[in-house]
Amino acid sequence: MSSKEDLLKLGLAERALAVTPFMVMEVLEAAARLEAAGRDVIHMEVGEPDFRTPEIVVQAMKDALDGGAFKYAHSQGDPLLRETLSWHYRERYGVDVSPDRFLVCPGTSPGLLLLFGALLKEGDGVLMSNPYYSCYPNLVGFFGGRPVLCPVKESDGFRFNPDDVKRALDPSIKAILVNSPANPTGAVLDAERLEALAALDRFVISDEIYHGLSYLPDRDHTILEYTDQAAVVGGFSKNLAMTGWRVGYLIVPPELIRPLRSMFQNFLISVNAAAQKAAAVALRQAWPEVAKMRAIYDRRRRLLIDGLREMGFVVMVEPAGAFYVLARADHLSSDSKSLVFEILEEAGVGLTPGIEFGSGAEGFLRFSYATSEENIRQGLMRLASFSRRRQRS
Repeated sequence: MSSKEDLLKLGLAERALAVTPFMVMEVLEAAARLEAAGRDVIHMEVGEPDFRTPEIVVQAMKDALDGGAFKYAHSQGDPLLRETLSWHYRERYGVDVSPDRFLVCPGTSPGLLLLFGALLKEGDGVLMSNPYYSCYPNLVGFFGGRPVLCPVKESDGFRFNPDDVKRALDPSIKAILVNSPANPTGAVLDAERLEALAALDRFVISDEIYHGLSYLPDRDHTILEYTDQAAVVGGFSKNLAMTGWRVGYLIVPPELIRPLRSMFQNFLISVNAAAQKAAAVALRQAWPEVAKMRAIYDRRRRLLIDGLREMGFVVMVEPAGAFYVLARADHLSSDSKSLVFEILEEAGVGLTPGIEFGSGAEGFLRFSYATSEENIRQGLMRLASFSRRRQRS
């Protein structure tokens, strides 16, 4: 492998070399090599629903193709989908968002890339929790921004404390990045905390991709219930099992739409036309299927937490949303990255190291329960055997 110095000699930009590998994919690719050699691997590293996309959505995609949806779509997003998203926010959250404030993107990551590209100047800070979703610092840093980490306490459920956030703010911090339900912790911010964050006189970027997958009696809350000086990142991948469809969206203040749309036209052109038609049907008609999937996730969540605790992993914070458990594994090793690859090699279980999500998660492992109960049970059995061997050695 070429060194950084060799790559710089080739003229590569420092910003490209500063992007760190996405550890989930590194583990997944290592697992694929084992599988190619005949090994069986239980995948609990990747946050991808194992459910089939609801049939009504699949049929809508077929109908759209039969109806001729093969061409470039509107660069801001199919008008029908944006109107349906506007309806969805009125119905689900009680907020009135004009269809003109939506920008449909090929997934939420490109949406964040566009948003940070539009917002950030060199040295601008973006405050985020620690632990954080692993791609956030790379997305911010690519545009010269500065990730500012605000620890969230395990004793407080890994949730942003608005007073801690307020103390961490300085004039260079341009935005607060919120993720609720959160990856990797499963933390959900209640209405009171969201409202307090919205009152801190900073632009708020709210990643709401896991909305629809929370296990609390209260409904999900969007930041737009509390402020218009915010951007929402949302999509269909997680709650509707549509990861490969690549349909997400941004909601931004009206003044941001034109520059973002111009960037989108130049860099991405449009989102798959037929997939957008299907996404509009999903919003109107597929919520009963989401409720069924959420109930199954909830059973898996309980199964995984109980199993981990039985074998000595500490799960102080039970996830309230998404489909991850962040469990302490420092009784096995304080080096979560090395531990993950040891578990993969010896036990055939794919996991994600805590250090991937920041220093606040070192000593932890992230377990995804976006897989079957059978796989969870098998994975727990393998981990129990590995733990016994490891603790005897």
